Amino acid sequence: MSQRVQGVIARSKGAPVELTTIVVPDPGPGEAVVAIQACGVCHTDLHYREGGINDDFPFLLGHEAAGVVESVGAGVTDVEPGDFAVLNWRAVCGVCRACKKGKPWYCFATHNATQKMTLEDGTELSPALGIGAFVEKTLVHAGQCTKVDPRARAAAVGLLGCGVMAGIGAAINTGGVTRGDSVAVIGCGGVGDGAVAGAALAGATTIIAIDTDDQKLEWARGFGATHTVNAREGDVVEKVKELTGGFGADVVVEAVGRPETYEQAFYMRDLAGTVVLVGVPTPDMKIELPLLEIFGRGGALKSSWYGDCLPTRDFPMLTELYLQGRLDLDAFVTEEIPLNGVEEAFNKMHTGGVLRSVVVF
Repeated sequence: MSQRVQGVIARSKGAPVELTTIVVPDPGPGEAVVAIQACGVCHTDLHYREGGINDDFPFLLGHEAAGVVESVGAGVTDVEPGDFAVLNWRAVCGVCRACKKGKPWYCFATHNATQKMTLEDGTELSPALGIGAFVEKTLVHAGQCTKVDPRARAAAVGLLGCGVMAGIGAAINTGGVTRGDSVAVIGCGGVGDGAVAGAALAGATTIIAIDTDDQKLEWARGFGATHTVNAREGDVVEKVKELTGGFGADVVVEAVGRPETYEQAFYMRDLAGTVVLVGVPTPDMKIELPLLEIFGRGGALKSSWYGDCLPTRDFPMLTELYLQGRLDLDAFVTEEIPLNGVEEAFNKMHTGGVLRSVVVF
């Protein structure tokens, strides 16, 4: 029997979100129904509402979530009812060319639920990133449920489902930050601070946080930044070089996704250093760099998808670090809000002062 629950949708481009009734079908083969306990309000959800992802309205928003598996469909063996799980949007297939090469974090055929959740009139919903978690219960592919220690606080570990994992992974998985490295992070929102935290976990000794907001820079210090640079105050490239013995950083994580900040990232790295783009640009953005500079500086220019994470490997490990007190996921949660507070949380993204608003059920 299908269930009727409350959820938040974006009905049309730019319109305020709506709290309405969602019809959730019983799980089919390979699927699971999850009772959501907490879901972070991510910029990606706002991009969906604004039509910046695609125009498959109406969207069931929310994707950065944790909850308890309620029921599973035929053939599901990795999770069972009662399991506490963080949801992920890259449930790997295991058979595509990336998976067969032993690089499943690049999987080109990730799984989503086959059935659709709908409105009461039968209108099919497009779940954000194949999840749709601003809702009391959601239907996902069972591979999108990553079982973690149930002692963890849902509002905190749910953030591993997107932004925090993207940042930590950009530093550790994509950037390869290791002990003794110098790291610069441009943009200190949830993703950028995740990169700062990841660099600290990996043993970087110099971690430079760069932003235009002093409050965000203060938050970055709490996650492990050893130095902060307000980009409104002088040449940030020269400042990073000054803080790294005149050389530049070994790894630069660009968590803004704009041409001007990417160019700064390119020039503030050391020779043979690495630039990691984890900020998401818009389709119209372009960048021009001297080809000789790309050749002459060597190193690597990389993009990071979801922190190049493998949820089954990374989520349980990071949850354990959180429980040990070595990764302060609680510090990412600025406020807990009810389900009808999503529109206000979107507004706060424009005014600042919030690292993450988290819907708690």
